[in-house]
Amino acid sequence: MIPRYTRPELAQVWSEERTYELWTRIEVAVCRALQQRGEIPAAALETIEARAQVDPARVAEIEAEVHHNVNAYLDALAEQVGPASRYVHLGMTSSDVLDTALALQLREALDLILEECARALDALKRRALEFKHAVCVGRTHGIFAEPTTFGLKLLNHFDELARNAGRLGRAREAVAVGKLSGAVGTFAHLDPAVEEQVMADLGLRPAAVSTQIVPRDRHAEMLGALALTGTGIERLAVEARHLARTEVGEVQEYFGERQKGSSAMPHKRNPWRFETLTGLARVLRGYAASAQENSLLWHERDISNSSVERVICPDATTALHFMLHRLAGLVDSLEVFPERMRANLDSSRGLVFSGSVLIALARRGLTRQEAYRLVQRHALATWDEGGHLYDRLAADPEVAGKLGADTLAECFDLERQLRHVDAIFERTLAAA
Repeated sequence: MIPRYTRPELAQVWSEERTYELWTRIEVAVCRALQQRGEIPAAALETIEARAQVDPARVAEIEAEVHHNVNAYLDALAEQVGPASRYVHLGMTSSDVLDTALALQLREALDLILEECARALDALKRRALEFKHAVCVGRTHGIFAEPTTFGLKLLNHFDELARNAGRLGRAREAVAVGKLSGAVGTFAHLDPAVEEQVMADLGLRPAAVSTQIVPRDRHAEMLGALALTGTGIERLAVEARHLARTEVGEVQEYFGERQKGSSAMPHKRNPWRFETLTGLARVLRGYAASAQENSLLWHERDISNSSVERVICPDATTALHFMLHRLAGLVDSLEVFPERMRANLDSSRGLVFSGSVLIALARRGLTRQEAYRLVQRHALATWDEGGHLYDRLAADPEVAGKLGADTLAECFDLERQLRHVDAIFERTLAAA
């Protein structure tokens, strides 16, 4: 991932230094298990534990000659360890190291992602409670529908992110799997007990059955969870961008004192940070599709997945980590204008209560079809000719005869319309 969308914590997880550190940790753990079985001299293990480290620059020099990254690493390691290096990588294949290290890196990355997810959830919950009763108009098809509250809007996104946090947690478990089963997964040169011991030491689970690699459906599941989380973030970003439009004006992305919105138009205050979230969500969905393709390898494996994973695993986790961090900050700093929300609602001139009148008339004896046509006639006239829906309905003898003044007024009562908001909050937060 480019530096612009990389936070330091994730950069460290995917750094060359961390990668080789994990490879070395795995190699040493295998040597330790073999020594306990009497297959490696104790003195050799002491030397390996004391000297096992590599310089990434030296690995790169060797790889330029041998064109194989794991062999280059092993050659660089042998230069440090000396004769005892003959016990390193004993009975293993490259993917035993690569896949097990990848599992450790993905677990680390997901732990950091889940920390940012918790921050974003906290911000959404706090702002949702702040605006629990801030009345605004709900929109379907982009058109005024019925009243809602801005707090409910945020609560909806909180609930979705909570579900995605659960998916991320399950994805973390899915990929926390390593292997030491050899070139085609048969344990031809290492006992399965060695794998079990090493994986226990690393905090991973051994793959029950593998080929040369851990089956890639696990990684596809993880990339799917990352992409779905990104899509949820994008859904909130799109909502905020719509509400920030000039003609809507219900929210505004924080705009710094020295910030500039356009190189050509000094008046601009654009929701560009939310737009970045939309763009990165598209990247995540593309990576999820690539992960699906990686499950389709020849026989016990080919290497077509490797180049893909060098990109998508670091990039996808880094991108989502950045997105969640930005989301938390945007929600915390979002400027909200309840007065504008109420003004937009009132600009409907009562049309947002048409459904309540329809139901009331149906309960007073009209068929639903009759009630619909009656209310629709006055609603469309209100749109086209002006006035207020309440006044038009009150002046209609048929409506007045069925409902009466008190019942009609009740249909336009905002508190009645939103009387269950507290209950929705209670059950949502209880479930989360």
